[in-house]
Amino acid sequence: MTRKKSKANNRYAERFTQGENSMNQTIRHNGIKAGISIFFLFAFFLIGFFALLGIFGTNPNTPAGHEGYVYEQPRIFGKGGFRGELKGPSNYGISLWKNEVMNVDFRPRTYPENFKILAKDELNISFRFQSIIKVKTGTIRTVVEDYAGEAFYERYIKEPLRAMVRKHVQYLKSREIKEKRKEIAEAVATDLQEHLKGTPFILVSSVVGNIDYPPVVTQAVEKKLAAQQLLDEKETQREIAKKDAEIRIEEAKGIAEAQKIINTTLTQNYLQHEAIQAQLKMASSPNHTTVYIPSGANGIPLINTVNK
Repeated sequence: MTRKKSKANNRYAERFTQGENSMNQTIRHNGIKAGISIFFLFAFFLIGFFALLGIFGTNPNTPAGHEGYVYEQPRIFGKGGFRGELKGPSNYGISLWKNEVMNVDFRPRTYPENFKILAKDELNISFRFQSIIKVKTGTIRTVVEDYAGEAFYERYIKEPLRAMVRKHVQYLKSREIKEKRKEIAEAVATDLQEHLKGTPFILVSSVVGNIDYPPVVTQAVEKKLAAQQLLDEKETQREIAKKDAEIRIEEAKGIAEAQKIINTTLTQNYLQHEAIQAQLKMASSPNHTTVYIPSGANGIPLINTVNK
């Protein structure tokens, strides 16, 4: 009986061990399957998440020299609004919210304005007034919310500036506008700096550019210059004529002096001597020609003054 019971117990133990092993294998197998399922589920979640970011996500960025105002577009629920600031070059980061950015150039920039103003002497004068303006660093939220962002010049500065320029120009004569360009620019700059006091904007410099007069004025100036040039040319010619006259006077003086010397030194005997020398040269010439010359009793050519 004892042996039978022992064998029965052994068989029961073996069966229990086999069942336990089989259960452990099943658990391990199920665990592996569950792990694989969780891995694929996590991978699918990541893929879906990045797909949503790619389709619906945003990554606002700001280039160099700019500052960015990051804001959220209104959603189905909520109002959206300001999210943060960026100083370029930089990115705000990817998010599923509809974040966008409004960038404003904070570097100094030239703003030209063309004018055609009736001067005090009733001439229409055309010119360009140029202002260099920059935005204070770190004021992007104020610039966007209070001054329309990138359109701040058109909204807040342009028309007041034009009124200031007209105020300082329209009471001057056309010639004075050109002569007082520096004073006009300084006066307008003073008014504009007062206008910009307490704002995020800084006036760097201002200047009055090229001034164009009406065609009638330009033509008159050209004619005046041409006449002046002609006068200068005539003056030059007069000086030349004066010098020429002085030269001729000196030449005449020289001739008169020479004639005076000749008249006092040339005697009748000297002239007869010169005539004989000329006859000798002619006689010795290979091209001999017979010349008949009136002569006196001594054979010498007659030299005498013919009186009318």
